[in-house]
Amino acid sequence: MIDVVYDMNNRIPMCVWIGQHIDRVNKQLENYLQACHDCFHPWEQPTVQIFAAPLAQRFGIDGLCNLDTNPITILIDVGRVASADWLLLVVHEYAHAHAGSPGHHEQFARSLAHLCLGLGIVPPVWEVGMEYHLRFYPHCRATQNPLAFWRGE
Repeated sequence: MIDVVYDMNNRIPMCVWIGQHIDRVNKQLENYLQACHDCFHPWEQPTVQIFAAPLAQRFGIDGLCNLDTNPITILIDVGRVASADWLLLVVHEYAHAHAGSPGHHEQFARSLAHLCLGLGIVPPVWEVGMEYHLRFYPHCRATQNPLAFWRGE
């Protein structure tokens, strides 16, 4: 999934760094996932697992929610956004899991707004035609070099 030429000079240090740090990163993401769960009653919480993963640059996404797995799987490329915004990215992907749909439609907006209110984030207000805007909500600050995180830089 990493969009890099796989020569030994890049691959080995990256794999070593990920192996030494991924548990800590995944634990932080699990804490954010739990904060999202806490915004809903237990019977409203989707069954979700979350992992940090470097996603290929060509995909042009910071995270994804795979609704076709059981449990639902959220992947977050923590190298693509500022660490202070990881929660915002988890909130966006969790809203997909809660809505049970990949689109940025009214049900997604309702789930997202509920999460935002519960977590002290300014919620979106649904308006017809705002689907494109919701693709990037809440706003996450991009990093300069997404692979730098995964290299331990």
